[in-house]
Amino acid sequence: MGKLVERPWNTAYQEAFNGQFEIPECSLYRLLIDSAHQYGEQTALIYQDERITFNELKDRVDRLAGAWNKLGISKGERIGLMVTNHPTYVYSYYASQKLGATVVQMNPMYTPREMEYIAHEVQLSHIVIESHNAEKVKQVSESHSFKNVFVIAEDEEDKPFGHNLIHLINSNEPLVHEEAISPKDDVAVIQFTGGTTGKMKGAMLTHYNLVANVIQSWILYAHKMKLGEEVTLTCTPLYHVYAMTSGMNLSIYIGAKNLIVPKFEITNVLEIIKEHRPTFFPGVPTMYNAFINHPDIEDYDLNCFKFCSSGSAPLPVEVIHRFERMTGAIIGEGYGMSETSPSTHRNPILGIRKVGSIGIPLPGTDCKVVDGDRNELPPGSVGELAIKGPQVMKGYWRDPDETKKTLRNGWLLTGDLASMDVDGYFYIVGRKKEMIISGGFNVYPQEVEGVLYDHPAVKEAAVIGIPHEYSGEQVKAFVVLKDSTTVTEEEIKQFCYERLTRYKVPKEIQIRESLPRNTVGKLLKRVLVEEEKQAK
Repeated sequence: MGKLVERPWNTAYQEAFNGQFEIPECSLYRLLIDSAHQYGEQTALIYQDERITFNELKDRVDRLAGAWNKLGISKGERIGLMVTNHPTYVYSYYASQKLGATVVQMNPMYTPREMEYIAHEVQLSHIVIESHNAEKVKQVSESHSFKNVFVIAEDEEDKPFGHNLIHLINSNEPLVHEEAISPKDDVAVIQFTGGTTGKMKGAMLTHYNLVANVIQSWILYAHKMKLGEEVTLTCTPLYHVYAMTSGMNLSIYIGAKNLIVPKFEITNVLEIIKEHRPTFFPGVPTMYNAFINHPDIEDYDLNCFKFCSSGSAPLPVEVIHRFERMTGAIIGEGYGMSETSPSTHRNPILGIRKVGSIGIPLPGTDCKVVDGDRNELPPGSVGELAIKGPQVMKGYWRDPDETKKTLRNGWLLTGDLASMDVDGYFYIVGRKKEMIISGGFNVYPQEVEGVLYDHPAVKEAAVIGIPHEYSGEQVKAFVVLKDSTTVTEEEIKQFCYERLTRYKVPKEIQIRESLPRNTVGKLLKRVLVEEEKQAK
């Protein structure tokens, strides 16, 4: 049992768990075992017209683990999951955990260039893909050798490039033995993120980190939700750490039905809500914005929701008020990072709720605002947000220098500027990093700039985020062309589309004579940001 550090926010949790809570030292796979035992014949997953019980889910996971065990997949090997929301993502994720392998989360929209970087970075041994991504894998295979490629093909007779994953599940016996792991040491998931350098880094999340974040979230929500009775609407991508924890792992832990939606299309989602009446929705701001602005929203009854959470980007206060008036549900704004499994803060259901803040730290989490020398600042001061807790990552994959910069004596330095009020509620003031959050996805300017610099006509490039009503932020690029060259903005965009995932491609490109710099030649992006503000 772990006692919380004495902080102003602790009183909000007293009723829920008397100031104490316990995190079991177990594997993620153990969550599935326990729920199959307790909720066996209840529905675990709903995907389109298919319903899968907890017993069926565990059986398919065990069969896939058996197939992979025969193919020699062993503890510690990395398995890339490059899959959109689909039951096979869940099967693959938990089969990996049963074998003690490490899941490497991969966006299915990655270009071959992005895939190749990750494959080399983590020495990716195996990869699970959908059939439409086979050509990308073939391209990457020219420079990186995969031991196994598993393709999701609904027709068992289909002989795709690699192994047919559905056929493997249906043709193998369940694996009985679960690989022994050390929950606090063994890495369950590598979640790629970026930093001030723009280089993607792999956050190593242990079984203990991820189980802890599930338990922490449940303690916070337990006052509003009941074990074995909830229905989760999962529209955010499972390869994103937020949906992985709040959509999938939490649902399995609490015995909830999980409505897995492959793509967020607002009218389709409204029809799903009408049919299945979900009670919990972990969403992102663009989704909430889509709900309140749908022209026929009055035709749908959304009062089924008990509680909703929001992550990945700031949620405008007006959107919160409009959605809550429409549904009667509460949106718990929060904060998290890939490095923290991901949740660290949430506006509490119990106690005071301060709309516009990110709330208070989750149970067992300590936070403070620090200055440049890492000294704790008093309430009301602005400084860097630092976090300590059981959900904080082990470190960055094979990157000791970045790990040392980010983790100091157990404290994670977030790079985000924040303040704390006298009641212990935190507010994000700005980002120390230059990261752009577009539609809930992180975009790192230097990665986009690197692609722009590859264009034969581009001499200089600078990328910033600009406000956007729907996406929160959009990517805008400023470029200076080489002498005696001509190129259109659309041609530059097309160049980027061939090398970057769609949401990273600049939506606006401005060709300029020069970029603002100081006397020593340093690019002054803040000038570009100010120019954009004034132009609006």
